[in-house]
Amino acid sequence: MSEYLGPSMQLVEQVAFEDLDKIGGFGARTTPILIKGALKSWPAWDRWSFDFLTTLRKPDGKEIVTEFQNGVVEQGKTNAYNMGPMTPYFAELAEVARKPHPVDRGLVTAERFATLKPGEEFHLDWSYMQSFTPDKVYMSQFHLLKEFPELKKDFAIRDLFPGMRWTWEYVFIGPAQTVTGLHHDFPHNWFCQVRGSKELVLFNPDQSKHLCKSTKYDWAGQPSRIDITNLPSQPTESAKFAQAKGMYARVEPGDALFIPKRCWHAVVSLEPSISLAVFGLTPLEIVLEGGYQEFWKIVHDMGLYARGNCTCSNHQHIVRKAKKKKGKDTKMDDTEVDEQEQVKT
Repeated sequence: MSEYLGPSMQLVEQVAFEDLDKIGGFGARTTPILIKGALKSWPAWDRWSFDFLTTLRKPDGKEIVTEFQNGVVEQGKTNAYNMGPMTPYFAELAEVARKPHPVDRGLVTAERFATLKPGEEFHLDWSYMQSFTPDKVYMSQFHLLKEFPELKKDFAIRDLFPGMRWTWEYVFIGPAQTVTGLHHDFPHNWFCQVRGSKELVLFNPDQSKHLCKSTKYDWAGQPSRIDITNLPSQPTESAKFAQAKGMYARVEPGDALFIPKRCWHAVVSLEPSISLAVFGLTPLEIVLEGGYQEFWKIVHDMGLYARGNCTCSNHQHIVRKAKKKKGKDTKMDDTEVDEQEQVKT
């Protein structure tokens, strides 16, 4: 059996932060672009580490208990989310991050990446995705800056989206070999890498015909049926996927990657990582696109659309289970449980 090559790829456009003004600065664009070193003037660059995250507490000194994603949710069955305290998780990542990390792994190894030129077509090593099980516990889409609003000053968020634009931020924190499956989002996204390195594969909207739109529901997102962690089990989807033309980005500490709305992308972490995704909508986009998304969320929450076929189907189950165990291993008070019950279902 011949080796599966998958889509034809090129390096994503990139520019050094020092040259950003020459192309119009930050802001919304129509194609992806990688800004090398964009975060290195931000306080987060010096301040944010896994050790720093272990020091975070509520104003009353209590530890935050939150939910953790368990494996890939964009494709296949959504596994139950785990509830647990943040500090031990961050402490474990801090210990792992202090150790050397292999450079000879990934969809593109570091050695091969160093030889690639802009405009050159190449293929990724999709066999790498069979070398590990994508079941790592992952802090995904966590509202850390809402929980600790004083930390917002560590990021120049308004620089990313100048003008009248409503923004919100999610933090992604986890070990190497965490995977975010292929999908696209309806808002623009500045993906900021604080610690660790990640690989991203991206496809412009004109490649949608090759990317197998899924019926699985995800608020603000559109998953694909293509499971990059298990392509050999999907001969039909893999064949279509191989016809696509995409882009590859290696996002390293200090980089910011612009992902336009409806740009398909998947993410594979090479190292323990801290990432911040900053989404932005104009007032008109809030009315037209945000309203549309909220309508379907309401219908979904009522159980009238994609019930059980969604990226969030197990949230309430885990919250209720945590509430039953209150006072045992969760150490959640009633207020904390009520806060967790506000997550989407």
